[in-house]
Order: sequence, then structure tokens, then C-alpha cells
Amino acid sequence: MSERCDVLILGSGLAGLSLALSAARFADVLVLTKKGDSDSNTNYAQGGIAAVMGRGDSFAAHERDTLRCGAGLCDRDVVRRVVREGPERIRDLERLGVPFSRGARGLALGREGGHSRRRIVHAADATGRAVEATLLKRVRRHPRVRVLEDQLAVDLILDSRMRRRRGGGRDACWGAYALDRSTGRIRPVGARCTVLATGGSGKVYLYTTNPDVATGDGLAMAYRAGAPVENLEFVQFHPTCLYHPLAKSFLLSEALRGEGAVLRALDGTRFMPRYHPDAELAPRDVVARAIDREMKRRGDPYVTLDISHRPSRDVRARFPHIAAQLARFGFDLTREPVPVVPAAHYMCGGVAATLAGRTPIRGLLAIGEVACTGLHGANRLASNSLLEALVMAHEAAAEVARRLREAPRAPRPEPWRTRGTRPALESVLSDHTWDAVRRTMWDLVGIVRTDQRLRVAAARFALMAEEIEDDYRRLRLTPDLIELRNIALVARLIVRSAQGRRESRGLHFNLDHPRPLARYAGRPTRLVRAKPEVRARPGAGA
Repeated sequence: MSERCDVLILGSGLAGLSLALSAARFADVLVLTKKGDSDSNTNYAQGGIAAVMGRGDSFAAHERDTLRCGAGLCDRDVVRRVVREGPERIRDLERLGVPFSRGARGLALGREGGHSRRRIVHAADATGRAVEATLLKRVRRHPRVRVLEDQLAVDLILDSRMRRRRGGGRDACWGAYALDRSTGRIRPVGARCTVLATGGSGKVYLYTTNPDVATGDGLAMAYRAGAPVENLEFVQFHPTCLYHPLAKSFLLSEALRGEGAVLRALDGTRFMPRYHPDAELAPRDVVARAIDREMKRRGDPYVTLDISHRPSRDVRARFPHIAAQLARFGFDLTREPVPVVPAAHYMCGGVAATLAGRTPIRGLLAIGEVACTGLHGANRLASNSLLEALVMAHEAAAEVARRLREAPRAPRPEPWRTRGTRPALESVLSDHTWDAVRRTMWDLVGIVRTDQRLRVAAARFALMAEEIEDDYRRLRLTPDLIELRNIALVARLIVRSAQGRRESRGLHFNLDHPRPLARYAGRPTRLVRAKPEVRARPGAGA
């Protein structure tokens, strides 16, 4: 049974929910989320939102910090526009009721790595959770917004896949096919405007700070549809994820280092001053590589983060959520160093899009982490991600309105076909491939790379792709198979992007090409499929 709406938003993080509230002023909006409505990277964001809100700060300083961190790949115009919109977007959230932390002179501002000023607007140490809860409350009450949980997008509905496009004109998107996890059925959801707000791809790596939903679905669907993707070699590893056998994806916010926490080797030696003048407040790529280097040099499984020298009352007041979570694992943040390791955290590249989310496919927008606007360049400045999501959602509202004016009706999509497919007899092979993709990425395409490691990874993924596509053609689709297909494609694209950049810049560090080269400065790595995949099943590819 098909469904229709004016605007279909895939994803319920900050970008998707913010746009839903804006677009609901003039359209009926449907938000599909693959699990619960609060399962998103936004909900996991501890640090905050970077914006020029304090005395002594300036737009020029924020722009300068962003450009320096981006290592020569940022789009200067995008950086300028995002930074200058920041204060007003923070005020939007305040008007919605987000309970930001405040001090004697207004908003309390933190500092994180790469920033030359205190400009991190936060809600204690659980900013993402506070923002997500506020937006969800507003969205649930809005009469023109519906949120459906447990709906996993399979692929986009395109003119070319409905055999409607003729000639060489631009393709158009009319919604997506979605699998209902409760029934296992796949149905078309038609829309005049479709928005990818699906977040990141952290689960492509074995160790990540991301939730389980971050399997790169939007990125994979867009690439299969023929949309270009950019800068996928730049995967940011958060330097300080808790090292504990029972902890899953729990990071220790960069704000801890902003408040004085230091990194130590297991013998107690502080090592970051040897790697960068800003020590623990160096950009994340520098800190993550330094930790990786120290662990390998010493043969240690982790390093420690130590803020025990700061007054315990101040630490608990500033980081109540982190302190409480660590206590569950037997650590007292105020009295002892805590074991940490780097983990995959944020995708700086994504679907090539304007700041308003526009892609080369008519009717398809991409906003938030799934998109690549040029803001982050080769390395994201801390807390610029939520800022970008806010600005993109605000700008995308006008783009959605324009699309609705030019597309008064959406064509009726074909139903999803299951004829000729059968249920999988066992899951062991799929489970093995899931693990193989993620281990290969962690071992061969991690913080430090080489040409040989990338060649081996590419060969392994080519073989896996054949097996996965064979299963996709023969078997009834399940959430695991859909997500496996997506992470395997994203993994291949990351490797291809990394092989195409024969230098080291920002988050991409290759021992065989250890220096940045002038010919790569300002030049994004772009991958584009020659034509969208088309096959017997509507919405799927061969």
C-alpha cells in the first residue's frame, strides 16, 4: 500500500526535525526514522554548537579557525555564510525552549579543540539530547507533521527507475521505498520533495561513537541514484572514546579538554605538547593521530584522559552526564584518569549539496552530516556540525517551497516487487560479511593509511560486493541486508576516495604520501556514478 506527502524527510536528527518544523508552515510533512525518533547522532552530541555569542569573539575569528582546521579544502563562501548565521540560529533554538546553560553574563560558553575563543553554546554536557528532546516535543504536537518510526528507506523513487525520463535531462526524485520493520513489507512513499537527513556512516568502522543507525543509508542511496559524493576520505576519529569492554559508543566530550583535561600515556607521561603547540586543544586530526602513534609506539591498548587535577565540584557541575555514565563503569572522573581510544566519529564528506541542500537530482535535497557543502574541508572544527545542520535546515526551507511550486503533483510510484525472491535460510554469512567490512575498514582504512593497505581493502570489498548484490537480487530484503549493502558501498567509496588523494591532508594521512601537495588544495575528491542503477525491482539497482 503506497503513501503520499508533500515533503518526505528521511531521518529525525537536528537537521531533519528543524526542516520539518519550517516546512510545515506551507506543506504536509512526513518524517521517516529507521528506529526510534530520538535515535540519531544529534542525540549523542555532548559538546555543543559553535557560534559567535561572546565578548571578544568575532565572525572573522570563527571563520579563521574553521579554515585553518579544514586544511585548505573549505569553501570560503560557505564558511562565511554558516558562521554569520550562527547567532540567529542559536536564538531560534532558544525561542523553541532549548535549555542552554547560562552564566552571569548570558549563555555559558565552552572551548574545544581548534577554537581560539570560547564559543561553544551547550546544555551542560548533553547538548544534543536537549536539542533533540525540544524539537521532538514541537514536532509531535504539530498538526502538519507526522513521524513514523521503524521505517527503513531502501532506495529512492526516480523518474529513470519508473522509465519516465527521456533523453539526457536531469533525473527527478519522487520519494522513497521504505521497509516497515514491524511487518517486513516494503511500500512506496511518494513525495513532491524528498530530503535526505540520514546522518553519518560511523558503523562502517568496527569502533565508533555513532549509534547503530549510522550505516550511511542516505549516502549510499544518493550515489546509487547518480548523485555525486565528495571528500569521503576525510573521516573524523574522535580522540577520546571510553575504553571498556561493556561500554558501547560512549565518547568523552572534547569540552573536557577545553576545561583542562590532559592526555597521558599509561606511565603517566603527558604527550600532546610534543605534537602540537596547542597540546590537547589541537585540531582533532592531530590529537587522534598522536594517540594512535603513542599507542603503537608503546604497545599500549589505550591512553588516559585526566581531569582529576581540577576541582571535583566544578567538574561534576560542568559534566554531570559524563560523570554519571563513567560511574556506571566504575570510574570516578574527578579522582582518576579514564582509559580512552580514538573511534570513528564524523564524516566530513557526503552527498555534494548546496547550503540549501540542493543536489543535481531534481526534488532531492541532502542536509546535515549526509551532505558535503564544503564547510568542513579536510577536517571538521569541533561543534561546527550541529551549526551546519541548523543553517542547512533553515536555508533548505526556501528550497523545499520552490520545489513544491514547480512540482504540483507527484506521479504514482510502482509497488515494490518480491516475485522470485525467497527468505534467507540463515544469517551466518551475512553476519560474517558485516564483521568483515567493519574490521577491514578499521585495520586498513583507519587513522593512518598506506597505498598497500588501500589496495588490499579495495580487493576485499570488490569480492564482498559481488556476494552482497547476489543476495540482494535473490533474497527477501531484511533490515540487516539493506544496511549491509549500504555500509559495504560506503566502504568502497571511502577507499576509492582515499586512493585518489595521493597526499596527506587533514583527516587523510597516508604514510606513502606524508605531505600535503599544492595541486590538491581547494580540490575536492568527487565520485559520481555514470547512471543510476535500474533493475526489475522498483527503487533498486543491479
